[in-house]
This record gives sequence, C-alpha cells and structure tokens, in this order.
Amino acid sequence: MFNILTPSKFNFSKIRKHITASIALLAVSLPVFAQFVDEKQWPKITPLTPTDEAHLVNQRDSIDELTSLKLGTPIKGNKSDLETLQRIIDQKLIPSSDRLQLQALGVVLGDQFQREYKLEWRVYEDQLGRSRALCFPQTEHCIFPITMLSRRMEAGLSPNVSDIYAKTAESLKPLTPKLPYSVN
Repeated sequence: MFNILTPSKFNFSKIRKHITASIALLAVSLPVFAQFVDEKQWPKITPLTPTDEAHLVNQRDSIDELTSLKLGTPIKGNKSDLETLQRIIDQKLIPSSDRLQLQALGVVLGDQFQREYKLEWRVYEDQLGRSRALCFPQTEHCIFPITMLSRRMEAGLSPNVSDIYAKTAESLKPLTPKLPYSVN
C-alpha cells in the first residue's frame, strides 16, 4: 500500500532540478514584484537635511569666491547671475573634470529658478538614487538644475545659460500656480 522510498529509489537529481528551477523562478519574479511595490513609494521628496543645506551654501560660496577673484564681481542673487555663469563657462574658469565645482554652477542657476518660480530646494529620491532638486511646493514636479550645466560641460560642451534657463522656464510655466484674476 504505502510506497516507502529507500535511498536507492530516491532520485536526488530530479529534486535538485526542481529546487533549482524554483529558485530561478523566484529570483526572476522578486525584482519584478519589487518594482510594482516600489512604484507606489517613489519618488520620495523630503526637506533638505542640515547637511544638504550646508552643502548648497558651500557651493554658492565657492562660485561667489571664484567670480569675485576671477571676474571682479560677486554673485548678486538676481538674474544677472546668469550672465556671470556664462562668463565662467566662456572663460573656462572651471575644468571639465571638476564635477563638484561644475555642479556649484547649477546651484546658482537653481537659485534663480527658486526666486522666479517660488520653488523649494528638496531632496528627491527615486530608484536611481538621491538628488537635490527644486520642486513646486506640495507636488512631485521638480527640476534638477545642479546637473543642467555640469553634464554638458563634462561632455566638453559650452552650454548657453540663457537658452537653458529659457527652455526650462518655458517648461515650468504650465505648472506655475495662477494668481487670482490672471489672464492666462
């Protein structure tokens, strides 16, 4: 009645194949399942940490020092800073290998977007990692000015700051909250 398996009748190779197939199926399906679980969690947008804030201050200060020493003009905290950024690029004052300093240019660029469009510096985290971004308050609509110039410059290009600013500003307009009684 009962079939008792003896070691000689027990087929270990079949069991090993089934276990291997099960593990392979599990290994393939877990990342797919995790992707669907993670989609609801991403992106995570949080306030800057004190370390993030200090980093942005240091980057602003480094560009201010550079412009004061090399161009004779400080960063002023207004739209004229875009012209100053262009002068830095045109005069190649920062080597394309200095990623941190190139990204500091993006902080100054971002500050102008912040002033003009009432954006907030935030930490933006997604499946690809963590970045500092400018976001519309209480939304997931963000831009990433820190790398807008640096990535182009690292590739050997001399970006036109005014063009990048204008194109990005144009993309922000539909997201900008309308004032009461505005025409648009």
